[in-house]
Amino acid sequence: MGLPTPGTNKIQVLRAVEDGWQAFCRAPWSFLLFQILSGLIMLPFVAVAAAGGARLAEVRELMVLHPVGAWMALIVGVIGHVIVALWTFVGLTRGAWICLEGRKPSFADFTRWDRPASARLLGSAVLLAILVGVAVAIAALIGTGLGKVNTVLSVIPMIVLTIFLIWLGITQKFLIQTSLLGTSEPTKTIGLGVNMVNPSWWMVLWLAVIEGVINTIGGLFSYGGLLVVVPVLLCISTAAYRQLFGPEDQTGLLS
Repeated sequence: MGLPTPGTNKIQVLRAVEDGWQAFCRAPWSFLLFQILSGLIMLPFVAVAAAGGARLAEVRELMVLHPVGAWMALIVGVIGHVIVALWTFVGLTRGAWICLEGRKPSFADFTRWDRPASARLLGSAVLLAILVGVAVAIAALIGTGLGKVNTVLSVIPMIVLTIFLIWLGITQKFLIQTSLLGTSEPTKTIGLGVNMVNPSWWMVLWLAVIEGVINTIGGLFSYGGLLVVVPVLLCISTAAYRQLFGPEDQTGLLS
């Protein structure tokens, strides 16, 4: 499949918030039950990874665990956590997209495992992490070199890096949606985000600020608030994505 056909190339932030909330309200219990289910499945993996990590950090209470067992626990826990997280994001995004089309998703739409979609999302996340890591390493090397000349100069690369990471973070605001719905090639995800978001960068920043406020409000209600906020924010982001990238499923996520 080809690349997304651009929508309006503009984002109406308040409209995205309204559309996202209405989408969530089409199937609130399905969103929440799926969140609870994924959380229950993820919890043992988090516990295993935490136990393994604590033993490797030489926490006294866990010193009876052999280091090999600790490494195995950490690896199994992290891998399991990643798999469940991918399954969760794919399911929530599929549900959000169906709701934004004016239909009510079934619970099976949330729980269906999609290996190609999960692989695309993982690949895009890994590529973004590598890009950030390279940028940080370059800034650190330049800062070290400049620091040998003048301590004040070593701050310049850090300032440039901070600006770059803020810009990059906003251009990748729709990384999940782009990976799952925009292109079947993870290597094109980051470039697609830059090309499509840049013309509306400030509006996407404003959307991120509003989502941050909503997330903060949800956090005030502890875990119950966050349980509702996560799918609501994903619905809002997906609504904004449809405005900017167009309302077409380019990868067959819904098929």
